[in-house]
Amino acid sequence: MCAVHESRRKSRHPVARGSTRPTSRDVAQAAGVSQAAVSLVLGDKWRGRVSETTAERVREAARELGYRPNLAARNLRLGRTRTVLLVVPALTTEFFAGVYTGAARVAAERGFGVVLYPSPEGVGPARDPFASAQAALDGVIASSMAADALTAIRGDQLPLVMLDSDPEGSLGAATVNLDITDGTHQIADHLLGLGHRHFLHLAADIPSWTFEVRARALAERLAAVPGTSLRTAHTPMSIEGALAATESALAAPGPHHPTAVVCDDDKLAAGVYKALRRRGLRIPDDVSVTGVDDIALAAALDPELTTVRLDAELFGERGMQALLTVLDGRTPDAGDIPVELVVRASTAPPSTP
Repeated sequence: MCAVHESRRKSRHPVARGSTRPTSRDVAQAAGVSQAAVSLVLGDKWRGRVSETTAERVREAARELGYRPNLAARNLRLGRTRTVLLVVPALTTEFFAGVYTGAARVAAERGFGVVLYPSPEGVGPARDPFASAQAALDGVIASSMAADALTAIRGDQLPLVMLDSDPEGSLGAATVNLDITDGTHQIADHLLGLGHRHFLHLAADIPSWTFEVRARALAERLAAVPGTSLRTAHTPMSIEGALAATESALAAPGPHHPTAVVCDDDKLAAGVYKALRRRGLRIPDDVSVTGVDDIALAAALDPELTTVRLDAELFGERGMQALLTVLDGRTPDAGDIPVELVVRASTAPPSTP
């Protein structure tokens, strides 16, 4: 700290020794600003109202004085609990753990807490658990769920942001989505560019908008190229389910043997690996395989999996930012989050018959 600043700070009245806690008035006096400015800065509403230099001076004064705002009183004035509910399909996946991490990080920066609720396979929870909890929530973020399944949670009152959900069927809620259509197009273009024409789509057997988008985008992209064929096999979201579905699909009669398997998820790709090896087929020499997510498993498979990288933490961050924007009475930014194809060793040109 410079000498001039130190001298200026010493000239102000310190908090009396033995006082219970510093107040916003103490912070204002120490920073040389009004109490209104302190309220704006510590309430994270200072942008466009006070300068960055002033905001930093207020934060520094609050840190040095050990000031902690009276959240209970502030929330009572604002009519808020500063608590958000995050609903995800399951807690057992690395992807949704990343969504929670990103959402919680942004929430903490604004002084919000996050309550996490898993709703397996996107099925809406019963009404009773949330009947008394609505008053303790400021808003809801829900991932991969139908809007009408959320009425038990939010009623008609709580602000809602939907992740991985149909913008046309969101019942007026804000939506934040990954550009999964583009991701599917990237996979199709990569495999077509390698020379593949006969495909098996291992599709997640879950009634979800995101998986419907993937199936539609893949079918449309392949149909635009003459001489292609597409077979679809539905599977539960498990390695064992993918193994069984792939074995059945490969054993089914048909004019063309698929040279590429497009999976809705990296975990499903692991089941495909097992099924192909049981049939004596090599990856990628005989069959190329792709996934979606780019979780740690993708690089652990042998050969490493070509997949679409979805930034789960950024997804959670954007979802929480959208909800906080709604709570501030503003409209969230539009636009899907870009995704990236990560090409690894599981894809190659098809072998010559």
